[in-house]
Amino acid sequence: MQRQNIYLASDFHLGLDFPDLSVNREKKIVSWLDSIRHDCAELYLVGDIFDFWFEYKSSIPKGYSRLFGKLAELSDDGVKIHFFTGNHDMWMFQYFQQELGVSLHKAGIEKIFFGKSYYIAHGDGLGPGDRGYKIIKKIFSNPVCQFLFHLLHPNIGLWLMKNISRGGRLGEEKITEIKDKEKEWLVQFARDHLNKGHVVDHFIFGHRHFAMTYPLLPTKAHLHYLGDWLHFNTYVKIDENTGPTLIHF
Repeated sequence: MQRQNIYLASDFHLGLDFPDLSVNREKKIVSWLDSIRHDCAELYLVGDIFDFWFEYKSSIPKGYSRLFGKLAELSDDGVKIHFFTGNHDMWMFQYFQQELGVSLHKAGIEKIFFGKSYYIAHGDGLGPGDRGYKIIKKIFSNPVCQFLFHLLHPNIGLWLMKNISRGGRLGEEKITEIKDKEKEWLVQFARDHLNKGHVVDHFIFGHRHFAMTYPLLPTKAHLHYLGDWLHFNTYVKIDENTGPTLIHF
């Protein structure tokens, strides 16, 4: 079968919880990747794939061998893989490009699939509000801060990042409903983006840990939240006939 479909998923948060829970989630993700490999032309992993990540020259966080092996297999088989940094794994550098041949994106991108335009981003720091995080993101993205963190021994640095990251995620409950979608920062970002004259048919975001498709009326554009693999196990498939579809695995 000819590979032509596009697949997108986000917010696996591997490494978040107890090792057995994270490994079980990783196995489920690998099963999903196996299920799409026959028709997947491009795979977009839209941020927070790991609950924490930092690369030293000769060290990376341990684990994730099943996922890495499957991604290498897909890449070797001709699937184009795109990684987006998220707020939990923004400190990705060269490892995935060098070892897995993926394209790394540290900001939103615009793409054309089957004649329709898409804006794809993790979603952190976009839209109004959340000024505290935006300041933190600028600090963490600063090359000087990254260099200073590199000076820590990997055992200390990775332990520190893991505990900071876990503290910001453990205990969060599953979002079952967003009542006033127009107040969503990413909805406001999308509307502002359209008002500035950008032509976008579909906005696709991770980050919010909620799965939905929302029409940006009165325009013909739609916004899609990818959900996560902590609660929803959802992804978006884009094909030539039906466009983007939100699917539960």
